[in-house]
Amino acid sequence: MPGSMNAVLTSLLLCLLQPLAVAAQEIGTVTLLEGSLRVIRGTTVLRGAEGVRLHRGDIAESSSAGFVQVELPGGAVVALGPSTRVFFFSHAAKSTELVILGGWLKGEISPNAGMHRCASPLLAATTRDGAFVLHASGDAAEIFVESGSVGIGPVSPEGNVGNSGASRPGQFFSRQAGQSVSSYPRPSSGFLESMPRPFRDTLPSRLPRFSGRPPEPKRDHEVTYSEIQPWLTMGQSWRKGFVERFQPRLKDAEFRKALEAHLNDYPEWDPILHPEKYGPKTPPADNPGPERRR
Repeated sequence: MPGSMNAVLTSLLLCLLQPLAVAAQEIGTVTLLEGSLRVIRGTTVLRGAEGVRLHRGDIAESSSAGFVQVELPGGAVVALGPSTRVFFFSHAAKSTELVILGGWLKGEISPNAGMHRCASPLLAATTRDGAFVLHASGDAAEIFVESGSVGIGPVSPEGNVGNSGASRPGQFFSRQAGQSVSSYPRPSSGFLESMPRPFRDTLPSRLPRFSGRPPEPKRDHEVTYSEIQPWLTMGQSWRKGFVERFQPRLKDAEFRKALEAHLNDYPEWDPILHPEKYGPKTPPADNPGPERRR
């Protein structure tokens, strides 16, 4: 009887803790979606929708003509422009970090939202109370400080953010691959012409419209190598945990073959793909030499 009672109590406790664990993973809500949104969660590609909750570790990718608004706790609003790829890297009570590999992102951070950082492979913006627009491409990054106090810092190839310098509203920063950060009193005409039109205005909150039970994103397919490849090769400090996360996809022969073909780009996969190279060495057999004649 005591054993069965303990089992019942354990099951009840797990049921009570499960919603808390899910809530702890949630990092924001999609409150506006134009075009389509693809979300890679775990090893699965999901189709996003308005009201869907995004989790820590999610990779969100907007369509070529898309616009996505995500609202985070405390009053932070993040917008993604067309063809934008963002990794919701980390989230804590007073600290959130996003990684953008390419595209356009606008952040509006209120004082109650805590510290927010958005980092590209070349430039990062960090703020507790500011608004900025970040554009990232393969070999360049640009940041326009719209308002508030925003720290701007270079990013190393490993994904580590260097010392952030203070900025003023209206300032514009750019960096080319292999070069230092440049600052200007105003954004370039090319930046302003290319910036998504919704970024020109303040992003109004739509979060009260989604106070009910959130919809579940629909499963599309298991992620392919080509879909995840750019993330496997980003800065090492950002891709920690990816080996464990995507290891189940090695059951797919095509995924494994493609991963093998580019192994030099992510050496941390070598022990998984070739464990025989890292096992204990077999000691050589003893050679007693020729027997002595009696």
